[in-house]
Amino acid sequence: MTQDDRKTAAPTWDKAGWRSYPRVQMPDYTDPEALTAAETQLRRYPPLVFAGEARRLREELAEVAAGRRFLLQGGDCAESFSEFSADNIRDTFKLLLQMAVVLTWGAQLPVVKVGRMAGQFAKPRSAPTETVNGVELPSYRGDIINGFNFTPEARIPDPQRMLAAYTQAAASLNLLRAFSTGGYADMHRVQSWIADFVGGPEAAKYRDIADRIGDAMAFMQAAGVNSDTAHQLSKVDFYTSHEALLLEYEEALCRIDSTSGLPVAGSGHMIWIGDRTRQPDGAHVEFARGVQNPIGLKCGPTTTAEDLKVLMARLNPANEAGRLTLIARFGAGKVGDHLPRLIGAVRDEGANVVWSCDPMHGNVIKSSTGYKTRPFDSILREVREFFAIHKAEGTIPGGVHFEMTGKDVTECTGGVRAVTDEDLSDRYHTACDPRLNASQSLELAFLVAEELRARREGQNPTREARAG
Repeated sequence: MTQDDRKTAAPTWDKAGWRSYPRVQMPDYTDPEALTAAETQLRRYPPLVFAGEARRLREELAEVAAGRRFLLQGGDCAESFSEFSADNIRDTFKLLLQMAVVLTWGAQLPVVKVGRMAGQFAKPRSAPTETVNGVELPSYRGDIINGFNFTPEARIPDPQRMLAAYTQAAASLNLLRAFSTGGYADMHRVQSWIADFVGGPEAAKYRDIADRIGDAMAFMQAAGVNSDTAHQLSKVDFYTSHEALLLEYEEALCRIDSTSGLPVAGSGHMIWIGDRTRQPDGAHVEFARGVQNPIGLKCGPTTTAEDLKVLMARLNPANEAGRLTLIARFGAGKVGDHLPRLIGAVRDEGANVVWSCDPMHGNVIKSSTGYKTRPFDSILREVREFFAIHKAEGTIPGGVHFEMTGKDVTECTGGVRAVTDEDLSDRYHTACDPRLNASQSLELAFLVAEELRARREGQNPTREARAG
């Protein structure tokens, strides 16, 4: 056990201790025996991820906190049992690789790639029930808990769904590991995908960046640096993450690391606590404080400086770099109202954190056609405001966090292919919140890369960012 591990250990912590704390956003199972049986079965299953992988991610996030790497976290709003397929996993993984290469060009730094995949099955909801045509039923809380269909039977929490979620997560991780190390992630292949994107007339304005990336790849090839001579060009480290919302599932997959003797969440490399479940004396904070994985903490408009100080002390008492990522989610036009006070709290405590921007959750609106959507321009504006505030404060904007898919959906409006309110009904497939499609996600990566490049070269922020 390292000195850092000993510092981070919570000696009074027990993986079932959360059960004596107040719980929110969790289901009340109606069949205790069925719940016990599902938990017992999960405890017999192998962990989905391994302690050494979680330690490696923590080390890479420490590099992000120091400004020597950049974090890209992205994937589905809520993974679905019905849409589970190898093609969907491949397409989202492929998209994240493209975004990472573009961001690497902008930041001139290695990019840490973390998917919202292989575990993002549960979602908090703003209300416990929903009403359709005068019928009120429990809200859909994600496929790991209940069903999407609006029927009384589907909406009953079913503990057997945890076993189905585990099986899907295990299959997803198996495929992701194969893609990561089997040649699919070869840098030259990824660069050709990017060239395909900018080949269309809508994305031509990003062709200069793509050409520069291509020139760099051609130079390395000419210098003898290729997939045969530099194996890091043909494989990548890829990590998984999810909101640790369903604590029965998290507890059942918690394991003791044979190297350090300390508990590790075996459900994913990184887990995060949502803005609705971040109560310092609540069950979710109690569980997360004891595992050794990197922890994310969503910070919204209601997060006060004092809240954040208490949570940082609870979740990272040893002040270990790479342990805690603060994921800011305020909404376009509101970053300047909230982020500076949280940066001040971190500075007051001398805390080691990664700052990441989630520009999705604060920018949900109802379209003129009745669909819940997120405007591309609002997402971009919040990212630019995030960078501008960090520039003004002299702090490090460490990463971005997107809800996105590799599929050609029409859920968020805007982007180079100009999805309109009227287009939303064409391919609106999300089980919960609207996601960026492949084109919008890659375009956003190009625009964030320009922000990173400007920051690195010491240029003034964009006019839009200054206005924020």
